[in-house]
Amino acid sequence: MVNTNRLAEIGSLVGEPARAAMLLALMDGRALTATELARSAGITPQTASTHLARLTSADLLRMARQGRHRYHRLASPDIARLLEDIMQIASLTARPERRIATGPRDAVMRRARTCYDHFAGQLGVAITGALVTRRVIEFDDEAGLISADGIAFLARFGIGIAPGSQTSTRPLCRPCLDWSERRPHVAGKVGAAICTHFLEKKFVRRIGDTRALEITPPGIKALREMFGIRNL
Repeated sequence: MVNTNRLAEIGSLVGEPARAAMLLALMDGRALTATELARSAGITPQTASTHLARLTSADLLRMARQGRHRYHRLASPDIARLLEDIMQIASLTARPERRIATGPRDAVMRRARTCYDHFAGQLGVAITGALVTRRVIEFDDEAGLISADGIAFLARFGIGIAPGSQTSTRPLCRPCLDWSERRPHVAGKVGAAICTHFLEKKFVRRIGDTRALEITPPGIKALREMFGIRNL
């Protein structure tokens, strides 16, 4: 049974604008310092540290020390999924009179971005569509399945999918509804493996300190050869 106090606590933590801004800054899967997160939220590092302590205490964030620095990251893919779902609802319920005109940066985010550790936007949806068309992954509401042929298909391109362990609760494959495209992109270990491979091979590169990604010329070639994607 859901603890109503816990539900209210999470809602209160996520609902504060500065904390929401810092959580969203961590949606690309990176670990950031309090100073970096303060800059993203437009607050002082001291204020950011107070907010981060509350988020960490509530198990929304994890903190790791390295040398003199403390790095913060989202506690789990489930937290990233929660934030993505909230973003989806927020975009659907936005008041028309407060809608901001879409700018070039928004167009870049729609084209390709990270959603925690997997691809989102047109890039994520296109890759997912290609895998579904090949019938190597299947989605059913909140569940997903990748076939043995699908694992072999990805392995041919150097994308290894690690089998699940007894202690891991993360699924191999699941759909994640894309808030900008309104269609699912693939998450779970499959989505993470594809994203990691593309970043390591420099098929995509991050744009500044945002979640937006640029698809490089080798990446355009890889998308064509691996997934038959020609229109990104």
